[in-house]
Amino acid sequence: MKGTYEISTESARFDLDLIHEFLATTYWARGRPREVIERSIRNSLCFGAFDGAHQVGFARVITDRAVFGYLADVFVVPSHRRRGVAKQLMTAIIGHPDVSGLRVLLLRTRDAHGLYAQFGFNPLSDADEMMVRNGTVPL
Repeated sequence: MKGTYEISTESARFDLDLIHEFLATTYWARGRPREVIERSIRNSLCFGAFDGAHQVGFARVITDRAVFGYLADVFVVPSHRRRGVAKQLMTAIIGHPDVSGLRVLLLRTRDAHGLYAQFGFNPLSDADEMMVRNGTVPL
């Protein structure tokens, strides 16, 4: 059964316990300390999906709000999946004025390619131009 969920960027509404507990179960954020999650939320453009007063989804965009963004930490709690929550979240993100004009919006996923393709995401065509620096590397 699909419902209508409220999507909000009001950080005071975010359930930090839920966000931390959920991210602790993911392949991309396992072991991330709560204080790091809180700092990442403070320094990102964040979106919460709400069923009434209860948060059921989350996503954040790390961005300069001009040309570049990185979509991260997207999730919907299991009891609300297959109800259109992820699509509502993505519609709100892509339509947000600080995201809609970005030249590049990247993301990483192992298992949600079909969702993101509906919003114009494609595999990197120029992956050989991309580089990554993981973790702390001494200079």
